[in-house]
Amino acid sequence: MHFLAVLSKEIVLGVIITWITVFSSFGQNQQPAVISNIVDSTAKPVVFAPGVISLPFDESAATFTPDGSTVYFCQSTVAPTVCFAKKIKGQWQTPEVVSFSGRWNDWDPFLSPDGKQIFFVSSRPLDSTASDKPSRKTHIWVVDRIGEDKWTAPHYINAPFNLDGINNYAPTVSRLGTLCFFSPARDKDKKRCSYYVKWLGDHYSEPKELLLNGDGDIQDPCIAADESYVIFVSGNDLYVSLKQGDGWSAAQKLSAKVNNGDANYDPTISPDGKTLYYSSNRVEGFYKRDRKGKPLNYEGLTKEMRSIFNGMSNILMVPIHVPKS
Repeated sequence: MHFLAVLSKEIVLGVIITWITVFSSFGQNQQPAVISNIVDSTAKPVVFAPGVISLPFDESAATFTPDGSTVYFCQSTVAPTVCFAKKIKGQWQTPEVVSFSGRWNDWDPFLSPDGKQIFFVSSRPLDSTASDKPSRKTHIWVVDRIGEDKWTAPHYINAPFNLDGINNYAPTVSRLGTLCFFSPARDKDKKRCSYYVKWLGDHYSEPKELLLNGDGDIQDPCIAADESYVIFVSGNDLYVSLKQGDGWSAAQKLSAKVNNGDANYDPTISPDGKTLYYSSNRVEGFYKRDRKGKPLNYEGLTKEMRSIFNGMSNILMVPIHVPKS
């Protein structure tokens, strides 16, 4: 009986260990398989609307109306400015400056999933009487749609996350109104961190840190409209983290087709969830000076510098498919 009891215990223990191993292996094998398919191995990023929106300047933060027919983005050389462009008969038209920009430094626009609000970052003064003095820090502002291509005057979001002495960047928002943003100096004991606040019907909650990548930095978090995932920047690279219960899965780096070592930032997702847009100063794969030909003369040099592949940021796009959490 004693022998049988010991044998029985060993069998039970063996079964338990086997199941633990199976489930552990399942988790370890499944997650990389799911993540690795987000960007197909054959998919290559391409420049968004070259020569119309992507120009020899810095372009970033492409965000679209629900029907995809209008894009809002930031363009800059001296001062970042929010612009928009319309697609007519499949062609993007010459951009215009939005009604609420063109004076202060305004950037990182993000259109709410319902298309009714644009959140953006600005250095405009908090005090409306300060006619020519920008704010010392950048804050998140919002405008409300009042008609086609018409917006209210910007209003400062008076909430616990929008503090006078703290910089905020890269706001994105879900259908439920959860707002994510990058705030690098909010906690001086940590690395560059990002945060989220929930919309509670008439006010925002206190900010909480987005914990997506262990001790790694979290920048420019783009939350999916349904909150099923967040794509963000760490270092120069883009990562994704899937929603799991009340938390998030371990972050996974997107493919080398996207992360080639150049600086990437401001990821956003198309309204249908099928295209990733992001900003990059990438030149590799798009342009290469002919080392075997004649050296460039000055005309050739200026032509090279005036091209969209001159080291300034362009908006890139690549197909993605993110599984539901």
